[in-house]
Parts: sequence; structure tokens; C-alpha cells
Amino acid sequence: MIRLRTDLYSESLAMGTNLVVLMPQAASGIGMRGEIAGGGDGVPVLYLLHGLSDDCTVWERRTAIERYATEHGIAVVMPEVRRSFYVDEAVGEQYWTWISEELPSILARTVRISTAREDTFVAGLSMGGFGAFKLALNHPGRFAAAASLSGALIPQELPLDEAFGSLGQRVWAGRDLTGTEDDLLGLIGRHPAAELPALFLDCGTEDELITSNERFAEAAESRGVDVRARFRPGAHTWDFWDRGIQDVLDWLPVRR
Repeated sequence: MIRLRTDLYSESLAMGTNLVVLMPQAASGIGMRGEIAGGGDGVPVLYLLHGLSDDCTVWERRTAIERYATEHGIAVVMPEVRRSFYVDEAVGEQYWTWISEELPSILARTVRISTAREDTFVAGLSMGGFGAFKLALNHPGRFAAAASLSGALIPQELPLDEAFGSLGQRVWAGRDLTGTEDDLLGLIGRHPAAELPALFLDCGTEDELITSNERFAEAAESRGVDVRARFRPGAHTWDFWDRGIQDVLDWLPVRR
């Protein structure tokens, strides 16, 4: 893999920000096995999103994502969004515009990744699981598949202000999320099921988010959405997500 730690200016954020990009590299060194998937229009890409307490480097520090992605020949893009919940914040920065519009445009001009729907995937953990499904359900024509690991899928039911010092007020200003781009349960029924990306939902049975994940899975299944819902022993931990992201990569329909 070629690892790029990128520092750049974002027009939508009106400030500098960061991301990490892993690009496949055919390699034959000792203990290395590299391949490049896809065709001549660029390699497949997984947007991999971080959680509430993390940053754009956390997947590398807590898992062997570089090695896992190498085995699949897929690029990985890990952007920085702070504690934004992948939202254009009521009091703060425009992280939804950054992640959904500006970042893909910049990458299309600067690195050799495919922009075809069949080559584009998104996944994340906790807050990033919410972000992954939000991207997939708001822009189903862009993504072939999306995965949520222990996703905070119904954020309006979380005690964000009590636990994180008025975080909910800063992000949403008390706004009712019903029917908005942040209402994942509502978004499931906005498009015909056949037009939605394949979804992978993974949550531990000892995770405090298990109930909201079960509700999302039931809603998706009732509408005929292609969702693989898995509830297995585990909690809100990196041991769980390390195993989960390997299974996600095995599940993604990466073109060879």
C-alpha cells in the first residue's frame, strides 16, 4: 500500500483539514501480498469513517486496515470530521457538505480511484456507522454497498448533551430530525428498495446501541432492503470492530 497523509484546505469548512488515503500497490516483498482490483478507470474505494472520540488515523492505529485492504486491492479513504456526526452543524462547520460533496470531487481530481457506483463503498463505526448509512441512503446512486459497525443509527435518542457537553445542541440545535437527511429510519423508505446499496449491519449483543440497530434492521427488512444484519457477542470495542471490518471487506462486491 501507498499511504498518503494529506493536509488540505476545504472550502466548505473554510479551514484546513486532514485525511489518510491508502492506495493499492502490487508488491512482492517478504511477507507482503499485494494486488490491485478494478480496471483502467481507477481502483475501487472504501470511505472508512471514524467514531465520536476518534480522528482520521484511528483505524490504522487500532486495526491492521492497511494489511486487510492490501489483500483486497482496494483504496481506503479516511477523512477527519471531528465530532460533527457528519452533519452541517447548527453552530460549527459544514461537515456534511465536506464529506458528501467536496471531498469526493477533490479525490476524483487528485488520486486514481474509480468514481463508478459499482466500485464505491462506505463503512464506519459508531458515529461513523451513522455517517456511512447516511451517505448511502441520501446518495444511493453513488454507493454499491455500505456497512455500519455498532452504528449510532438513531442519534436523537442518545444523551449527547449530557454525555458530551451540549454536543446535540451544537450539531442540531434541538431540531426534530424526523423526515430530514439525518433520519435513517425515514430514509429507508424514500427510495425503492432495489435502488438502495446493499447494507451490512454489525452490532454486539452487549452494546448499548443494540436496540437502535435492531430497530433499523427490522425497518430495512420490512421494506425489502438488501440488508445483512448480524448481532453477535461483543461490546463497543476495537476487538469487535477489528473483526467486523475484516468481514466487511470480505463481503464487499469488489470487482477483480
